[in-house]
Amino acid sequence: MRTRVKICCIASVEEARMAIGAGADALGFVATRPPSHGTIPDASIAEIVAAVPPPVATFLLTSEQSARTISAHVRQTRPSVVQILRHIDPAESARLAELEPQVRRVQVIHVEGPEALDLIPRYSPHIHAFLLDSGKPNAATPVFGGTGQSHDWAVSAAFVAASRLPVFLAGGLSAANAAEAIRRVRPFGLDLCSGVRTEGRLDPEKLAAFISAVRQADQEARTA
Repeated sequence: MRTRVKICCIASVEEARMAIGAGADALGFVATRPPSHGTIPDASIAEIVAAVPPPVATFLLTSEQSARTISAHVRQTRPSVVQILRHIDPAESARLAELEPQVRRVQVIHVEGPEALDLIPRYSPHIHAFLLDSGKPNAATPVFGGTGQSHDWAVSAAFVAASRLPVFLAGGLSAANAAEAIRRVRPFGLDLCSGVRTEGRLDPEKLAAFISAVRQADQEARTA
């Protein structure tokens, strides 16, 4: 199995080209609603998305909570995938599938404990994949990702084993722990932002090191 690599917090056409040139399979764009780490305006997202060639996937990270507002956000930015940051009502997830059938839908699950597995049957009928992250959606000031911190990978591994859908892993990843993440969790893909950045900018050396670590881990898994 080839582990997909998604580079998030892409902020310009130049960063997009750098990530694609390094071998990224997908790019993530953090919208400004609400403002958080790595956010850019919708107009900038639309501009960068339009410059990304297939088959590279483009992920819009949205914190909208209703099918109607998520759909509107998708139509403003035109990504190939919408990544839903909040644990929205599954009825809204079902409605979104009706409104935007041509867009792939990825539901983020913020892993705060083993109860994360209870969300698998709630969302599976309406989405194409899950993404496990380390946000704190129920905190006094909600956090929906970009923490640079990992969560309990034992829970993530159990989630991957229980899900019939592909699962991306995010949270605290870098070249130093990519192989361990693949070995322990067996995700469909790895997703990261801060682990390939220096002073907020996409770092070509960190980017190359991360993708090299992923490919080497894949090779070792195939020959084990």
